[in-house]
Amino acid sequence: MKSSTEPYSTGGFYSSNLSVTPEVRSQLIDILNQTLATTLDLKSQVKQAQWNITGANSYHLYELFDEIATELEVCIDLLAERITSMGGLAMGTTRTVVRQSILPEYPVQMMESKDHVVSLAERLAIYGTLLWENIDRTSVLGDSDTAYLYAEVSLVIDKRLWFFDALIVSAHVGQNQQVLSHN
Repeated sequence: MKSSTEPYSTGGFYSSNLSVTPEVRSQLIDILNQTLATTLDLKSQVKQAQWNITGANSYHLYELFDEIATELEVCIDLLAERITSMGGLAMGTTRTVVRQSILPEYPVQMMESKDHVVSLAERLAIYGTLLWENIDRTSVLGDSDTAYLYAEVSLVIDKRLWFFDALIVSAHVGQNQQVLSHN
């Protein structure tokens, strides 16, 4: 008998009429569950930044972070639904997230808005890389639907990462202009 702390094995499935072999389905469910855990972690880190942001533009960033958390919630549901449609068990508990997320721990002591922007941009980039890798991995396994799901999520993340990069560049330009004006 398995202990309650032992990770779920995707070797057993719920009934499904998908046209993929059990071995491939098991691999797909594992890939999706790791992405689910990482997405849940990313959402919690975005909320951590939102709750604790201070400084210039904090209200606008607060709203932006809330929008991103909402978008991630949609992605979380899509990933979990894909797992269960394949007959798998969506693993989204906090303990599972801690074990499976690829993101680094969020630096909780920072308060300045620019620090939160940089930290979240780093995490979005890591997450975006995971999505691109999983587009390839699921395509190789022959699951175009899951690859398409990853591509859709990737479009959302790439757009947000582009926006964060613009915020970082504008912050650096603003700092450089302040230095130039003092010379």
